Amino acid sequence: MFFSLQTVMEFEPLDIGNDVIEYDDMGNSNSNGEDDFDNNPDGYDHHLLDDDDNSNTSHLNGESNLEPYEGMEFDSEQASRIFYNSYARRIGFSTRVSVYQRSRRDGSIICRQIVCSREGFRREGSENKSKRQRTITRVGCKAQMTVKKQSSGKWAVSKLVKEHNHELVPPDKVHCLRSHRHVSGPARSLIDTLQAAGMGPSGVMSVLIKESGGINNVGFTKVDCQNYMSSSRQRTLGSGGQVVIDYLKQMQADDPSFFCAFQGNFDNSTGNIFWADANSRMNYNYFGDTVTFDTTYRTNRYRVPFAPFTGWNHHGQPVLFGCALLLNESEASFVWLFESWLTAMSGHHPISITTDQDRIIRSAVAQVFPGTRHRFCKWNVFREAQEKLSDVYHSHPNFEAEFHRCINVIDSVDEFESCWDSLFQRYNLGNNEWLQSMYSVRQQWVPVYLRDTFFGEMSITQGSDSINSYFDGYINASTNIHVLIKQYEKAIASRYEKEVKADYDTVNTKPILKTPSPMEKQAANVYTRKIFMKFQDELFETLAYPATIADDTGSEIIYRVAKFGEEHKAHFVKFNVFERKASCSCQMFEFSGIICRHILAVFRVTNVLTLPPHYILKRWTRNAKSGVLLNDRILGLPSNSQESSAARYDNLRQEVIKYVEEGAESTHIYDVAMDALREAAKKVAAAKKHGSGPLQNTLPIESQQLQFCSVDPDKKIQELTVELECASQRCEAYRVKLLAVLKDMEEQKLKMLVKVQNVKLNLKG
Repeated sequence: MFFSLQTVMEFEPLDIGNDVIEYDDMGNSNSNGEDDFDNNPDGYDHHLLDDDDNSNTSHLNGESNLEPYEGMEFDSEQASRIFYNSYARRIGFSTRVSVYQRSRRDGSIICRQIVCSREGFRREGSENKSKRQRTITRVGCKAQMTVKKQSSGKWAVSKLVKEHNHELVPPDKVHCLRSHRHVSGPARSLIDTLQAAGMGPSGVMSVLIKESGGINNVGFTKVDCQNYMSSSRQRTLGSGGQVVIDYLKQMQADDPSFFCAFQGNFDNSTGNIFWADANSRMNYNYFGDTVTFDTTYRTNRYRVPFAPFTGWNHHGQPVLFGCALLLNESEASFVWLFESWLTAMSGHHPISITTDQDRIIRSAVAQVFPGTRHRFCKWNVFREAQEKLSDVYHSHPNFEAEFHRCINVIDSVDEFESCWDSLFQRYNLGNNEWLQSMYSVRQQWVPVYLRDTFFGEMSITQGSDSINSYFDGYINASTNIHVLIKQYEKAIASRYEKEVKADYDTVNTKPILKTPSPMEKQAANVYTRKIFMKFQDELFETLAYPATIADDTGSEIIYRVAKFGEEHKAHFVKFNVFERKASCSCQMFEFSGIICRHILAVFRVTNVLTLPPHYILKRWTRNAKSGVLLNDRILGLPSNSQESSAARYDNLRQEVIKYVEEGAESTHIYDVAMDALREAAKKVAAAKKHGSGPLQNTLPIESQQLQFCSVDPDKKIQELTVELECASQRCEAYRVKLLAVLKDMEEQKLKMLVKVQNVKLNLKG
């Protein structure tokens, strides 16, 4: 790897300490310059959205000034890249990433420099043996933005240079710059259709220009179209495809619960593969209420047409439900894929599914999942907006922030409709076909229309800005089919390790309680650590949210709940007194499965001291994966779940977690548990030594005789067992008495409510 001294000196060294600075191979100043208008296979800069393209990115929340400045903060490094590239498009230059800095503590990137694509100079000398003379585009431009990760997790601009030493590109030519050239999913689908009909690149571009309303709105050049059409004809799995097929067949032979399916011919671009291992199928049984079909890797710049199915586990971590390799992206292929996946998942349809807004995928989802709520990934919509609304963004610098606010911050449908109409009128967008088309499907991507459906995300407004990528950091632009399986296994191992760590932290780390509320203590013992922290935040916020009665019909009371000092932002909670059920206008529980602060505020004033069972979703609890699978036979797993190594491991782990919790309750129980574990360890070791047959009494005769003679430990265990049973009986008696008291209190409350109602009627009379 080469880098010039000039680049090192220009990069502002941060507080090095335990950190190390590294350089991207193609981001150094002495690499060969390439014309932004040349024949680039991918059509745009690889380095703007490289390894982290599928990470969780979000727009700059709350910023109305879209000009970068030192100190400006972003939610992630990816967000800073997208923002700077959007700024570059409006100004008229192309971007790429340059040097970055890693932490020596954990190896994560803590600093990133994004530069003008004309930064640095072409290296001169004998090393440059390119047969084709390229136009010199590197002119030493110093324009750049450096972002550094803060202790809060945010990324802040630590250095900014706005001045360029070259002319900027006018708006009608900006689509030719490499970092702004992108063959989007809808465009790929249309190109594939036209190419299959025998149309050439010129004819295809003519159609695209007409459909987009001008060449400026296409988002890429004719060269990019030619490259895509060429690569589309040549896309095959090649020799690596057989490696994948052999691997999957071997996995299926080793584990009967491993599912894989093949479609088409892999010698050309008509073959597709789908597979799901035993863990993926079991995880779907626990967490299959919401699914994301991640098509990030279908973009033209990735070398593998990879598409995983993912979801969220009980720790809010990504969990895998299966993977696909898609060479043929026709509607029939997606229908086949979804049906194959559904077969592997026992035919159980999810509540909701998230995909990109590709027309072909939308049609396939409608056919295979007619009763499932289909949502478009909002991040993909915003990325496409940068292409389709580039002229508006350039002409009106504040429009992008207002557009994002209209989508993300608005609380009600009426407010959204009013805001959308205002944007159309203020910026004269009545003739914009793309905006009109997205408005017609607003129920599938605007958050206010999706709150009544479970998507498993912690925040309604901030969620779904990016696709849920399970393979973030493992599959990127340089990944080819030969290393795909290796990266797949690495990702599986890493995610598994993170889940085990989260399980351990949940069981062994007691959270700090912020209130004396019995409900908080109950939630701490029920939820996983991350979910409890989210619930705790909602519960703690109720201190600033008074609830007042807005209407009272006797059996159902409507409460008005607003933050102190923000009475104009009120939410309304309907509370059924007899059933202890509530529904809030914010619909947070319906969307995320976690009860909101508004309902908790009503519970506080109505003396509901613990969470009713119907407000505790098992999928968010520490016991989410406990118990038997819903239906092994329907799932297609072996009739005896112990035949699957994954099932055996999962069952053992859950039993051990429960055993640890019970064994730590007292010193006596702890001693009994430790003795039992030591005895179990001996039996396991003996079973391993004597093979997989049923374990007989393998202890030597002398040891057996010693055990029979030594009766004191057995008597002690028996005594402790009796004592434990007595304690359990006493606890049960106390519980019965407590329930009777609570029942009596509820009856008294009802009587008082009736009296109050009678008084009201008398006063009215």
